Amino acid sequence: MKSVKKIALFLTMSLFSLGAIAQAKSDIVTIAAGSADHTTLVAAVKAAGLVETLKSKGPFTVFAPVNAAFNKLPDGTVESLLKPENKAQLTGILTYHVVAGNLDAKAVLAAIQKGGGKAVLTTVAGSKLTASLEDGKVTLTDGNGGKAIVTATDLKATNGVIHVIDTVVLPAAE
Repeated sequence: MKSVKKIALFLTMSLFSLGAIAQAKSDIVTIAAGSADHTTLVAAVKAAGLVETLKSKGPFTVFAPVNAAFNKLPDGTVESLLKPENKAQLTGILTYHVVAGNLDAKAVLAAIQKGGGKAVLTTVAGSKLTASLEDGKVTLTDGNGGKAIVTATDLKATNGVIHVIDTVVLPAAE
Protein backbone atom coordinates (compact mmCIF):
# COMPACT_ATOMS: atom_id res chain seq x y z
CA MET A 1 0.00 0.00 0.00
CA LYS A 2 2.83 2.37 0.91
CA SER A 3 4.44 1.69 -2.48
CA VAL A 4 1.18 2.42 -4.30
CA LYS A 5 0.89 5.77 -2.51
CA LYS A 6 4.46 6.67 -3.50
CA ILE A 7 3.77 5.76 -7.11
CA ALA A 8 0.54 7.78 -7.09
CA LEU A 9 2.39 10.79 -5.64
CA PHE A 10 5.14 10.53 -8.24
CA LEU A 11 2.69 10.17 -11.13
CA THR A 12 0.66 13.10 -9.83
CA MET A 13 3.80 15.25 -10.08
CA SER A 14 3.74 14.63 -13.82
CA LEU A 15 0.57 16.72 -14.09
CA PHE A 16 2.69 19.79 -13.35
CA SER A 17 4.85 19.48 -16.44
CA LEU A 18 5.85 22.10 -18.98
CA GLY A 19 3.68 22.67 -22.05
CA ALA A 20 2.08 19.22 -22.02
CA ILE A 21 -0.05 19.87 -25.06
CA ALA A 22 2.82 20.60 -27.47
CA GLN A 23 5.23 18.01 -26.12
CA ALA A 24 4.28 14.99 -28.19
CA LYS A 25 5.04 16.80 -31.45
CA SER A 26 8.47 18.16 -30.49
CA ASP A 27 11.90 16.65 -29.94
CA ILE A 28 13.85 16.93 -26.69
CA VAL A 29 15.84 20.02 -27.72
CA THR A 30 12.76 21.88 -28.96
CA ILE A 31 10.90 21.20 -25.71
CA ALA A 32 13.86 22.36 -23.60
CA ALA A 33 14.34 25.44 -25.80
CA GLY A 34 10.69 26.36 -25.16
CA SER A 35 11.20 26.40 -21.41
CA ALA A 36 12.31 29.60 -19.68
CA ASP A 37 13.66 27.40 -16.88
CA HIS A 38 16.12 25.58 -19.16
CA THR A 39 17.99 28.37 -20.97
CA THR A 40 21.32 27.45 -19.36
CA LEU A 41 20.87 23.79 -20.30
CA VAL A 42 20.06 24.70 -23.90
CA ALA A 43 23.11 27.00 -24.10
CA ALA A 44 25.27 24.18 -22.75
CA VAL A 45 23.83 21.65 -25.21
CA LYS A 46 24.65 24.07 -28.06
CA ALA A 47 28.18 24.73 -26.76
CA ALA A 48 28.82 20.98 -26.46
CA GLY A 49 27.61 20.36 -30.01
CA LEU A 50 24.88 17.98 -28.82
CA VAL A 51 21.89 19.61 -30.53
CA GLU A 52 21.78 17.24 -33.50
CA THR A 53 22.32 14.21 -31.28
CA LEU A 54 19.43 15.16 -28.98
CA LYS A 55 17.25 15.92 -32.00
CA SER A 56 17.96 12.49 -33.49
CA LYS A 57 15.66 9.47 -33.31
CA GLY A 58 16.81 8.27 -29.89
CA PRO A 59 14.98 7.39 -27.78
CA PHE A 60 16.57 9.24 -24.88
CA THR A 61 15.63 9.87 -21.28
CA VAL A 62 16.97 13.26 -20.22
CA PHE A 63 17.22 14.41 -16.62
CA ALA A 64 17.13 18.16 -17.32
CA PRO A 65 18.50 20.55 -14.69
CA VAL A 66 16.72 23.89 -14.37
CA ASN A 67 18.61 27.19 -14.46
CA ALA A 68 18.58 27.34 -10.65
CA ALA A 69 20.40 23.98 -10.62
CA PHE A 70 23.26 25.44 -12.64
CA ASN A 71 23.27 28.45 -10.30
CA LYS A 72 24.11 26.08 -7.41
CA LEU A 73 27.47 25.30 -9.02
CA PRO A 74 30.48 27.29 -7.79
CA ASP A 75 30.80 30.80 -9.25
CA GLY A 76 32.30 30.79 -12.73
CA THR A 77 31.75 27.07 -13.35
CA VAL A 78 29.10 27.45 -16.05
CA GLU A 79 31.01 30.21 -17.81
CA SER A 80 34.16 28.10 -17.76
CA LEU A 81 32.39 25.00 -19.08
CA LEU A 82 30.90 26.96 -21.98
CA LYS A 83 34.36 27.87 -23.29
CA PRO A 84 35.41 25.94 -26.43
CA GLU A 85 38.51 24.54 -24.72
CA ASN A 86 36.27 22.82 -22.13
CA LYS A 87 33.89 21.22 -24.65
CA ALA A 88 34.92 17.64 -23.76
CA GLN A 89 34.28 18.20 -20.04
CA LEU A 90 30.94 19.88 -20.77
CA THR A 91 29.94 17.04 -23.07
CA GLY A 92 30.79 14.51 -20.35
CA ILE A 93 28.63 16.33 -17.82
CA LEU A 94 25.69 16.74 -20.18
CA THR A 95 25.74 13.13 -21.41
CA TYR A 96 25.76 12.07 -17.75
CA HIS A 97 22.20 13.47 -17.65
CA VAL A 98 21.06 11.23 -20.53
CA VAL A 99 20.08 7.55 -20.48
CA ALA A 100 19.45 5.59 -23.68
CA GLY A 101 15.84 4.50 -23.97
CA ASN A 102 12.47 5.90 -23.08
CA LEU A 103 12.13 5.66 -19.28
CA ASP A 104 8.91 7.35 -18.28
CA ALA A 105 8.04 7.85 -14.61
CA LYS A 106 6.28 4.50 -14.42
CA ALA A 107 9.37 2.69 -15.78
CA VAL A 108 11.70 4.52 -13.37
CA LEU A 109 9.50 3.62 -10.40
CA ALA A 110 9.25 0.00 -11.56
CA ALA A 111 13.06 -0.20 -11.84
CA ILE A 112 13.46 1.24 -8.34
CA GLN A 113 10.98 -1.26 -6.94
CA LYS A 114 12.58 -4.17 -8.82
CA GLY A 115 15.99 -3.11 -7.50
CA GLY A 116 14.85 -3.25 -3.90
CA GLY A 117 14.69 0.54 -3.55
CA LYS A 118 17.38 1.57 -6.02
CA ALA A 119 17.80 1.52 -9.77
CA VAL A 120 21.27 1.91 -11.22
CA LEU A 121 21.07 3.65 -14.58
CA THR A 122 23.90 3.66 -17.11
CA THR A 123 24.18 7.06 -18.70
CA VAL A 124 25.20 7.83 -22.27
CA ALA A 125 28.51 9.00 -20.75
CA GLY A 126 29.04 5.41 -19.58
CA SER A 127 28.85 6.24 -15.88
CA LYS A 128 26.28 5.17 -13.29
CA LEU A 129 23.48 7.24 -11.81
CA THR A 130 21.32 5.78 -9.02
CA ALA A 131 17.59 6.48 -8.78
CA SER A 132 15.77 5.90 -5.49
CA LEU A 133 12.75 7.12 -3.54
CA GLU A 134 13.41 9.52 -0.68
CA ASP A 135 10.50 11.09 1.17
CA GLY A 136 8.21 9.97 -1.66
CA LYS A 137 10.27 11.72 -4.34
CA VAL A 138 12.51 10.20 -6.97
CA THR A 139 16.07 11.19 -6.17
CA LEU A 140 19.14 10.75 -8.36
CA THR A 141 22.48 10.14 -6.68
CA ASP A 142 25.54 10.89 -8.79
CA GLY A 143 29.02 9.39 -8.73
CA ASN A 144 30.13 11.82 -6.02
CA GLY A 145 27.16 11.25 -3.71
CA GLY A 146 25.44 14.45 -4.86
CA LYS A 147 21.66 14.33 -5.03
CA ALA A 148 19.06 15.78 -7.38
CA ILE A 149 15.31 15.60 -6.90
CA VAL A 150 13.01 14.98 -9.87
CA THR A 151 10.54 17.88 -9.81
CA ALA A 152 8.53 17.19 -12.97
CA THR A 153 8.16 14.03 -15.02
CA ASP A 154 7.12 12.66 -18.35
CA LEU A 155 7.65 15.61 -20.66
CA LYS A 156 7.03 13.48 -23.73
CA ALA A 157 9.04 14.18 -26.86
CA THR A 158 9.05 12.55 -30.25
CA ASN A 159 12.45 11.04 -29.42
CA GLY A 160 12.14 10.28 -25.72
CA VAL A 161 11.17 11.81 -22.42
CA ILE A 162 12.41 14.59 -20.14
CA HIS A 163 12.33 14.60 -16.35
CA VAL A 164 13.17 17.93 -14.69
CA ILE A 165 15.71 17.93 -11.83
CA ASP A 166 16.69 20.56 -9.29
CA THR A 167 20.46 19.96 -9.20
CA VAL A 168 23.18 19.26 -11.76
CA VAL A 169 24.45 15.70 -11.30
CA LEU A 170 28.16 15.08 -11.85
CA PRO A 171 30.07 11.94 -12.75
CA ALA A 172 32.68 10.73 -10.26
CA ALA A 173 35.97 12.57 -10.58
CA GLU A 174 38.64 10.40 -12.15
